[in-house]
Amino acid sequence: MAKYKIAWLPGDGVGVEVLQATRIVLDAAELDAAFLPGDIGWECWRQEGEALPERTIDLLKQVDAALFGAVTSKPVKAAEAELSPALQGRGLIYRSPIVRMRQLFDLYVCLRPCKAYAGNALNYKPGIDLVVFRENTEDLYAGVEFSPVPKELAELLAQISPPFATFKSMPAEAYALSCKINTRAGSERIVRAAFEFARRFGRKKVTVVHKANVVRATDGLFLETAKEVARDFPGIAVDDANIDAMVMWLLKNPFNYDVLVAPNLYGDIISDLCAQMVGGLGFGCSGNIGKKLAVFEPTHGSAPKYAGQFKVNPLATILAAKMMLDWLGETEKAGRIETAVARVIEAAQVKTYDMGGSASTLDMARAVAAQL
Repeated sequence: MAKYKIAWLPGDGVGVEVLQATRIVLDAAELDAAFLPGDIGWECWRQEGEALPERTIDLLKQVDAALFGAVTSKPVKAAEAELSPALQGRGLIYRSPIVRMRQLFDLYVCLRPCKAYAGNALNYKPGIDLVVFRENTEDLYAGVEFSPVPKELAELLAQISPPFATFKSMPAEAYALSCKINTRAGSERIVRAAFEFARRFGRKKVTVVHKANVVRATDGLFLETAKEVARDFPGIAVDDANIDAMVMWLLKNPFNYDVLVAPNLYGDIISDLCAQMVGGLGFGCSGNIGKKLAVFEPTHGSAPKYAGQFKVNPLATILAAKMMLDWLGETEKAGRIETAVARVIEAAQVKTYDMGGSASTLDMARAVAAQL
């Protein structure tokens, strides 16, 4: 019987290919695991009207961790048009399966390390080593949205603020509404996770990213809570910055920063920026972590135009698998995989198209596996 049960969720497009490549590396590392396939993504939606079927939810309840490829997402009207004929006209709405997984399993930490490996010509500057903690369940990704807007909600908006009084006379479909929701408990646990990570791994500073000067209620709550948590970690420096200034200062001097913690949307923005500074989304890995389950993934999408070509860089997914091994306590194997990735990058003999080479997705995986 295998030591671990891993949910294997390829998804759509190149998600299938990068997971196939990652399996080559995990097998070479001799991970003692049963890889249990699960259905997720666009094709599930088209055929069943649900991007995250109940059978996949049941699977996730039984495993130690999950490795996820990528899924295709489309706007509501475009999604409905591509449903199988038997499902059209039922009012089914496409929902992001990764967002739903985060909420169903309370995967409140989105951990995104961004490290510049030596020899990578795509590095913005050598030596960058940043870690982003993104709150994963609240904020503008909470999924509380209205389009069209119900009449009673339009009337409430008019009562709350005079500028919205005109909404009462507007057609319901003429505007849309998304709710930004931050709680003290949600803010506290993501900030605490960032500080605990910093203490465990000897990081010197945590920077809180927000926009509390304008979004006073929700971001103000996040910042206030972060300052309270920081008092429990007197050995770690703390500062804060508005999201707009943050993206400027990160580019100007990334070495002024170490661990960054942010609400959901801002965390999404800065983690992609940080990923670009260390080579792009081909190197961007992510862990969605809760108390009982963690789902690991590359941060890139399904790239439909490249599907079937085995062209996309699999290193983001391989590094996500490395994160998964750390989560499982297999730190020796995780370390070996990261060392193997670093050696391949530094040697610069095997490079996918984004790195200026012609190696295939599987060529890169085999090169990494050969270093284990």
